[in-house]
Amino acid sequence: MNLPQHKGFCRSVRNIVGALALTGLAVGTGAVPASAATEVGTTSYVALGDSMASGPLIPDITGPVACGRSTHNYAHELASRIGASLRDVTCSGAASKHMTEKQSLSLLDIPMGSAPPQFDALRPDTDLVTLTIGGNDTGLVGIAQKCTTLDPNATPCKEKYNEGGVDQVGQRIAEFAPKLGVVLDSIHQRSPHARVIVTGYGLYIKPGGCWPLQPVLPVDADFLQGSVDRMNTVIAEQSAAHGAEYIDLATPSKGHDSCQAPSDKWVEGYVPTAAAAPLHPNRNGEANYAALIGAHLQGS
Repeated sequence: MNLPQHKGFCRSVRNIVGALALTGLAVGTGAVPASAATEVGTTSYVALGDSMASGPLIPDITGPVACGRSTHNYAHELASRIGASLRDVTCSGAASKHMTEKQSLSLLDIPMGSAPPQFDALRPDTDLVTLTIGGNDTGLVGIAQKCTTLDPNATPCKEKYNEGGVDQVGQRIAEFAPKLGVVLDSIHQRSPHARVIVTGYGLYIKPGGCWPLQPVLPVDADFLQGSVDRMNTVIAEQSAAHGAEYIDLATPSKGHDSCQAPSDKWVEGYVPTAAAAPLHPNRNGEANYAALIGAHLQGS
């Protein structure tokens, strides 16, 4: 999902990306500008979103390194499938506000300039737009970090986010809903002929979890994935209300969560077993997300 920017996790992801960049690992030497078309085709395609869409730490990284934008994220894989001309401006740490505002970037806690507002990539003749956003608005990855424990008798993390009977996560998700509606309306205004595809977030952990492989208690595993599912419901509702098409990535991900064998996983857990950021899709996941979106486009 994974990535205001939540200061802790987003910073850690960027630091990992920065370290790889500085050592020459996992970063493509043929980097292209963020706004450059990466595939030649008749469909003009713009990819917007956060780290779930950008694919941090999946080789090769292109564009601003701090954005963790992989040449094998779902946008690149989809563009290749459908023969589209792609402008990929996805960026780790992006929230809904970064559609219209610059996003500050950093590596190893060193300021690295900024990424332009993602909407700068939209054109009146854009044909296709994909969007994955919400994880940073709701802070769910940061919450997942705070729920880790190797003590089977620990107090469930879920209780902290429901103190005094106040559903803090539910409030964040509710506050995100109108922001997403504004984003979608704005896409239509800038690219009135575009087909707008909005993805949900995937299945990160199976029911009951798999403690201690993934270090969250069973009740917290259900709380965390349940929160992702609630956010997905809001994303689906806002998409339907604002002229966009929603793609469910969680249901097809059953059997591919972070509890599974490395060869079966579409998302990594707290300690990755593949070249990908913690709590984010790996290359296999991004490729399968592209296949799901491609099938939707071809079937309707």
